Amino acid sequence: MTGTDTSVGKTVATVALLRSAARLGLRAVGMKPVASGCERLADGSLYNEDVAAHRAASVAAPAHWTNPYAFELPLSPHLAARAAGVTVEPARLVEAYDGLRSQTDLVLVEGAGGWLAPLDETRSMADLARLLDLPVILVVGLRLGCLNHARLSAAAIEAAGCRFAGWIGNRIDPAMAAAEENIDYLTRCLPGPCLGVLPYFHSPEQKLEPLFEQRLDIALKSIIN
Repeated sequence: MTGTDTSVGKTVATVALLRSAARLGLRAVGMKPVASGCERLADGSLYNEDVAAHRAASVAAPAHWTNPYAFELPLSPHLAARAAGVTVEPARLVEAYDGLRSQTDLVLVEGAGGWLAPLDETRSMADLARLLDLPVILVVGLRLGCLNHARLSAAAIEAAGCRFAGWIGNRIDPAMAAAEENIDYLTRCLPGPCLGVLPYFHSPEQKLEPLFEQRLDIALKSIIN
Protein backbone atom coordinates (compact mmCIF):
# COMPACT_ATOMS: atom_id res chain seq x y z
CA MET A 1 0.00 0.00 0.00
CA THR A 2 1.43 3.33 -1.06
CA GLY A 3 0.02 6.81 -1.45
CA THR A 4 0.25 9.91 -3.60
CA ASP A 5 1.65 11.68 -0.54
CA THR A 6 1.82 11.35 3.22
CA SER A 7 -1.44 11.69 5.19
CA VAL A 8 -3.69 10.64 2.30
CA GLY A 9 -5.35 7.69 4.07
CA LYS A 10 -3.08 4.70 3.59
CA THR A 11 -3.85 3.39 7.08
CA VAL A 12 -7.61 3.79 6.64
CA ALA A 13 -7.41 1.91 3.34
CA THR A 14 -5.19 -0.81 4.82
CA VAL A 15 -7.60 -1.36 7.70
CA ALA A 16 -10.53 -1.52 5.29
CA LEU A 17 -8.74 -4.22 3.30
CA LEU A 18 -7.84 -6.13 6.46
CA ARG A 19 -11.51 -6.19 7.44
CA SER A 20 -12.43 -7.25 3.92
CA ALA A 21 -9.98 -10.15 4.18
CA ALA A 22 -11.57 -11.19 7.47
CA ARG A 23 -15.02 -11.18 5.85
CA LEU A 24 -13.60 -13.47 3.16
CA GLY A 25 -12.42 -15.89 5.83
CA LEU A 26 -8.73 -15.06 5.49
CA ARG A 27 -6.23 -14.75 8.32
CA ALA A 28 -4.78 -11.35 7.45
CA VAL A 29 -2.27 -9.09 9.16
CA GLY A 30 -1.06 -5.56 8.58
CA MET A 31 2.64 -4.72 8.46
CA LYS A 32 4.21 -1.28 8.87
CA PRO A 33 7.89 -1.88 8.11
CA VAL A 34 8.99 1.53 9.37
CA ALA A 35 6.90 3.85 11.53
CA SER A 36 8.09 7.32 12.49
CA GLY A 37 6.35 9.92 14.61
CA CYS A 38 5.77 7.47 17.47
CA GLU A 39 4.76 8.46 21.00
CA ARG A 40 7.07 7.49 23.85
CA LEU A 41 4.99 5.81 26.57
CA ALA A 42 5.68 5.77 30.31
CA ASP A 43 7.19 2.29 30.09
CA GLY A 44 9.64 3.46 27.42
CA SER A 45 7.92 1.69 24.52
CA LEU A 46 6.91 3.50 21.33
CA TYR A 47 3.25 3.78 20.27
CA ASN A 48 2.21 4.44 16.68
CA GLU A 49 -1.41 5.08 15.66
CA ASP A 50 -1.05 3.35 12.29
CA VAL A 51 0.45 0.22 13.83
CA ALA A 52 -2.26 0.17 16.51
CA ALA A 53 -4.99 0.48 13.85
CA HIS A 54 -3.48 -2.43 11.92
CA ARG A 55 -3.28 -4.54 15.05
CA ALA A 56 -6.94 -3.95 15.91
CA ALA A 57 -8.01 -5.27 12.49
CA SER A 58 -5.44 -8.10 12.18
CA VAL A 59 -4.98 -11.57 13.54
CA ALA A 60 -2.47 -11.77 16.38
CA ALA A 61 1.17 -11.63 15.29
CA PRO A 62 4.53 -10.77 16.88
CA ALA A 63 5.06 -7.02 17.17
CA HIS A 64 8.67 -7.26 15.97
CA TRP A 65 7.31 -8.62 12.69
CA THR A 66 4.35 -6.28 12.20
CA ASN A 67 6.50 -3.20 12.92
CA PRO A 68 10.24 -3.98 12.76
CA TYR A 69 11.33 -0.34 13.06
CA ALA A 70 9.70 2.42 15.13
CA PHE A 71 11.09 5.93 15.60
CA GLU A 72 10.01 8.83 17.76
CA LEU A 73 10.68 11.77 15.46
CA PRO A 74 8.00 12.57 12.84
CA LEU A 75 10.44 12.56 9.93
CA SER A 76 11.10 10.64 6.74
CA PRO A 77 12.20 7.10 7.73
CA HIS A 78 15.83 7.63 6.72
CA LEU A 79 16.10 10.81 8.80
CA ALA A 80 14.24 9.35 11.78
CA ALA A 81 16.49 6.30 11.70
CA ARG A 82 19.62 8.46 11.46
CA ALA A 83 18.51 10.55 14.44
CA ALA A 84 17.95 7.36 16.45
CA GLY A 85 21.35 5.98 15.45
CA VAL A 86 19.73 3.01 13.71
CA THR A 87 20.30 1.48 10.29
CA VAL A 88 17.23 0.07 8.54
CA GLU A 89 18.32 -3.40 7.44
CA PRO A 90 16.42 -4.81 4.42
CA ALA A 91 17.17 -8.36 5.58
CA ARG A 92 15.30 -7.67 8.81
CA LEU A 93 12.28 -6.46 6.86
CA VAL A 94 12.32 -9.55 4.66
CA GLU A 95 12.61 -11.80 7.71
CA ALA A 96 9.62 -10.08 9.33
CA TYR A 97 7.51 -10.31 6.18
CA ASP A 98 8.38 -13.97 5.66
CA GLY A 99 7.52 -14.69 9.29
CA LEU A 100 4.09 -13.11 8.89
CA ARG A 101 3.49 -14.94 5.61
CA SER A 102 4.28 -18.26 7.31
CA GLN A 103 1.53 -17.70 9.89
CA THR A 104 -1.20 -15.99 7.87
CA ASP A 105 -3.04 -16.09 4.55
CA LEU A 106 -2.40 -12.46 3.63
CA VAL A 107 0.03 -9.71 4.66
CA LEU A 108 -0.87 -6.12 3.79
CA VAL A 109 2.22 -3.91 3.87
CA GLU A 110 1.74 -0.18 4.37
CA GLY A 111 4.63 1.99 3.28
CA ALA A 112 5.60 5.37 4.71
CA GLY A 113 4.84 8.49 2.70
CA GLY A 114 4.71 8.02 -1.06
CA TRP A 115 6.22 5.58 -3.53
CA LEU A 116 9.71 7.09 -3.57
CA ALA A 117 9.89 8.08 0.10
CA PRO A 118 13.39 7.17 1.35
CA LEU A 119 13.73 3.96 3.34
CA ASP A 120 17.39 4.65 4.02
CA GLU A 121 20.17 6.65 2.35
CA THR A 122 20.07 4.59 -0.86
CA ARG A 123 16.72 2.77 -0.95
CA SER A 124 13.08 3.87 -1.19
CA MET A 125 9.68 2.35 -0.55
CA ALA A 126 9.78 1.26 -4.19
CA ASP A 127 12.84 -0.87 -3.46
CA LEU A 128 11.03 -2.49 -0.53
CA ALA A 129 8.03 -3.38 -2.71
CA ARG A 130 10.34 -4.96 -5.27
CA LEU A 131 12.28 -6.78 -2.56
CA LEU A 132 9.09 -8.32 -1.16
CA ASP A 133 7.60 -8.84 -4.64
CA LEU A 134 4.36 -7.09 -3.71
CA PRO A 135 1.45 -5.98 -5.89
CA VAL A 136 0.83 -2.30 -5.20
CA ILE A 137 -2.37 -0.47 -4.31
CA LEU A 138 -2.22 3.32 -4.59
CA VAL A 139 -4.21 5.54 -2.23
CA VAL A 140 -5.05 8.81 -3.97
CA GLY A 141 -5.72 11.84 -1.79
CA LEU A 142 -8.54 13.55 -3.68
CA ARG A 143 -7.60 17.22 -3.78
CA LEU A 144 -6.35 19.74 -6.32
CA GLY A 145 -3.24 18.28 -7.97
CA CYS A 146 -4.17 14.64 -7.40
CA LEU A 147 -4.38 13.82 -11.12
CA ASN A 148 -0.73 14.62 -11.67
CA HIS A 149 0.36 12.95 -8.42
CA ALA A 150 -1.66 9.81 -9.12
CA ARG A 151 -0.47 9.41 -12.72
CA LEU A 152 3.17 10.04 -11.79
CA SER A 153 2.93 7.50 -8.96
CA ALA A 154 1.28 4.90 -11.18
CA ALA A 155 3.89 5.40 -13.90
CA ALA A 156 6.69 5.03 -11.35
CA ILE A 157 5.14 1.85 -9.93
CA GLU A 158 4.96 0.26 -13.37
CA ALA A 159 8.44 1.51 -14.32
CA ALA A 160 9.76 -0.27 -11.20
CA GLY A 161 8.40 -3.54 -12.58
CA CYS A 162 5.71 -3.83 -9.90
CA ARG A 163 2.11 -4.82 -10.48
CA PHE A 164 -0.31 -1.90 -10.16
CA ALA A 165 -3.19 -3.75 -8.48
CA GLY A 166 -5.60 -0.83 -8.26
CA TRP A 167 -6.29 2.42 -6.46
CA ILE A 168 -8.45 3.74 -3.65
CA GLY A 169 -9.60 7.36 -3.58
CA ASN A 170 -9.87 9.27 -0.32
CA ARG A 171 -11.87 12.50 -0.12
CA ILE A 172 -9.36 14.43 2.00
CA ASP A 173 -10.70 17.79 0.74
CA PRO A 174 -14.49 17.99 1.16
CA ALA A 175 -14.57 21.23 -0.85
CA MET A 176 -12.67 19.83 -3.84
CA ALA A 177 -14.12 21.26 -7.05
CA ALA A 178 -15.25 18.76 -9.70
CA ALA A 179 -14.42 15.82 -7.45
CA GLU A 180 -16.55 13.34 -9.40
CA GLU A 181 -15.03 14.43 -12.70
CA ASN A 182 -11.57 13.89 -11.21
CA ILE A 183 -12.54 10.41 -10.01
CA ASP A 184 -13.91 9.60 -13.45
CA TYR A 185 -10.66 10.76 -15.08
CA LEU A 186 -8.56 8.62 -12.73
CA THR A 187 -10.81 5.63 -13.36
CA ARG A 188 -10.17 5.98 -17.09
CA CYS A 189 -6.49 6.83 -16.98
CA LEU A 190 -4.89 4.83 -14.18
CA PRO A 191 -3.61 1.35 -15.17
CA GLY A 192 -5.64 -0.53 -12.55
CA PRO A 193 -9.22 -0.60 -11.25
CA CYS A 194 -10.72 1.76 -8.69
CA LEU A 195 -11.32 -0.34 -5.58
CA GLY A 196 -13.52 2.31 -4.01
CA VAL A 197 -13.65 5.88 -2.74
CA LEU A 198 -13.49 6.61 0.98
CA PRO A 199 -15.71 9.34 2.43
CA TYR A 200 -14.30 12.52 3.94
CA PHE A 201 -12.84 12.28 7.44
CA HIS A 202 -13.11 8.53 7.72
CA SER A 203 -11.12 6.97 10.56
CA PRO A 204 -9.99 3.34 10.83
CA GLU A 205 -12.54 2.77 13.61
CA GLN A 206 -15.57 3.76 11.52
CA LYS A 207 -17.68 1.22 9.64
CA LEU A 208 -17.84 1.67 5.89
CA GLU A 209 -20.97 1.66 3.78
CA PRO A 210 -22.10 -1.91 2.89
CA LEU A 211 -21.83 -1.21 -0.85
CA PHE A 212 -18.23 -0.06 -0.44
CA GLU A 213 -17.46 -3.16 1.61
CA GLN A 214 -19.00 -5.43 -1.03
CA ARG A 215 -16.99 -3.76 -3.79
CA LEU A 216 -13.81 -4.00 -1.74
CA ASP A 217 -14.42 -7.71 -1.08
CA ILE A 218 -14.79 -8.38 -4.80
CA ALA A 219 -11.69 -6.33 -5.59
CA LEU A 220 -9.60 -8.06 -2.94
CA LYS A 221 -10.59 -11.47 -4.29
CA SER A 222 -9.39 -10.46 -7.75
CA ILE A 223 -6.08 -9.16 -6.39
CA ILE A 224 -5.17 -12.24 -4.35
CA ASN A 225 -6.37 -14.81 -6.91
